[in-house]
Amino acid sequence: MSQFAINLLFVGASFALYIGIAIWARAGSTKDFYVAGGGVHPVTNGMATAADWMSAASFISMAGLLASGGYANSTFLMGWTGGYVILAMLLAPYLRKFGKFTVPDFIGDRFYSTSARLVAVICLVVASVTYVIGQMTGAGVAFSRFLEVPNTAGIWIAAAIVFLYAVFGGMKGITYTQVAQYIVLIIAYTIPAVFIAMQLTGNPIPMFGMFSTHTDSGLPLLTKLDEVVNALGFRDYTADVDNKLNMVLFTLSLMVGTAGLPHVIIRFFTVPRVADARWSAGWALVFIALLYLTAPAVGSMARLNLMTTVYPEMAGQVDDYEEAASNALPYEERPGWVRTWEETGLITFDDKNDDGRIQFYNDSADFSDRGWEGNELTVNNDILVLANPEIANLPGWVIGLIAAGGIAAALSTAAGLLLAISSAISHDLIKNTINPNITEKGEMLAARISMAGAILVATYLGLNPPGFAAQTVALAFGIAGGSLFPALMMGIFSKRVNNKGAVAGMLAGLGTTLLYIFTYLGWLFIPGTNMLPNSPDNWLLGISPLSFGAVGAMINFAVAFAVSNATEEPPQEIQDLVESVRFPKGAGTAVDH
Repeated sequence: MSQFAINLLFVGASFALYIGIAIWARAGSTKDFYVAGGGVHPVTNGMATAADWMSAASFISMAGLLASGGYANSTFLMGWTGGYVILAMLLAPYLRKFGKFTVPDFIGDRFYSTSARLVAVICLVVASVTYVIGQMTGAGVAFSRFLEVPNTAGIWIAAAIVFLYAVFGGMKGITYTQVAQYIVLIIAYTIPAVFIAMQLTGNPIPMFGMFSTHTDSGLPLLTKLDEVVNALGFRDYTADVDNKLNMVLFTLSLMVGTAGLPHVIIRFFTVPRVADARWSAGWALVFIALLYLTAPAVGSMARLNLMTTVYPEMAGQVDDYEEAASNALPYEERPGWVRTWEETGLITFDDKNDDGRIQFYNDSADFSDRGWEGNELTVNNDILVLANPEIANLPGWVIGLIAAGGIAAALSTAAGLLLAISSAISHDLIKNTINPNITEKGEMLAARISMAGAILVATYLGLNPPGFAAQTVALAFGIAGGSLFPALMMGIFSKRVNNKGAVAGMLAGLGTTLLYIFTYLGWLFIPGTNMLPNSPDNWLLGISPLSFGAVGAMINFAVAFAVSNATEEPPQEIQDLVESVRFPKGAGTAVDH
């Protein structure tokens, strides 16, 4: 059986499973559509939350970032994991106690303001649409390689599959589909990692293999990797971060962004009791850890495999790295996986010195004495996890499995994000603002139409993304952290913040964050335009646009408290409501809905 047929079998079987589950668990009411009926078991919800949380950025792009940037990019791991802990401890049980369907629902009622609800809808839509671009980008990468279709066609296929099971299944269908997707993606991620760890170190546990001895050279794997990348002009894989301020702000931005992501928060509305929300969070952390503990090993091993593929003499014991680097692989002898990925356009080769060999090195290094005239191989970060089984010559079924896993990761999060957008528009904008008398049938129709519209918008933007998957996702985290997270925290833990302060804070946080992003990443939504070059030389105090969400959150908090203290206190019933939410006793809700 050909590799294409194997890939098609695995991917097709997973699609059939997802659509079958969605038909079986299709939503029959608005409560089914928004919160899966409110009766999901904590373990089931924990697994679905993990799938919702571990997007294409986690599955496809995070290990690629670690592979290309080394230790410096571990901020992604620290920020996302730390943020989930904040979400689990400081937000999930209290929001579940409140008993509403959506994040704007909480903000609108807590700050007793239609304006606050509308601003929250805007913040949610902007953050979620930005996030879903990364999922569509990741899905396009996976489809283009494994189903041998153009990247554009891959994104449209992903959109069609999400439409089939998300629009009709709602949260109920998405929940059980995400359970299946988690099982697919975690098996797909760990099995290739075990194979590769065994090949390179003889240790079957990837996270331990990363600190084990590299079999061919006899050196510790990370030491071997440092020597290889150094010989090609790159900084040590294990080198520390230069800009500590940017590192701290970026980690903090990912943390507050994580805690403010609406598609994860709404998962805690699907369980029966407050205690179940806590248990769901705990189980989700366990399920997430299975992938996050493996990702650093996958990244380091992918980088070493990639380098030694291009420079085969560097694979074993090396006495003279300069000589080994001079004997780069002839382009005509490139392995099959390079040829395959070249067809997708995600690997490109430009023979700048016409020597017929592949020079893959740091362009800023001066290797003119070797006759090199510039780096000749461009490798998209998003392909490394997907290509790893092929680089390591693993069996065809492993490649098919990781194809299904990568697509499952992208689709699971995309569905959750689209549901968050749909719920905000149909429930908060239409039901609670424009037409309070709309029937349940009309609200369901509005929810499905808004989700279909969101899919079309996300697909269009996915065709013109501002960067690879994890970059785009990081922007979404910054937007959510700068706008929604402070409002949620103040809504739960401060009785003094009023509606005027909340609205002013959210607008200030969202506005400053978007202004900074547009200033340095002008092509975020308008491909091809740039107000200023995206260069650290132009960044304010060296703060990356990806890190500015933390600053936006600080501005949000400051403005909200300043405006609230300059205006009247919230009504007493709202202060009593906050008090009841802060002490989530039992299974009840703080307010009726």
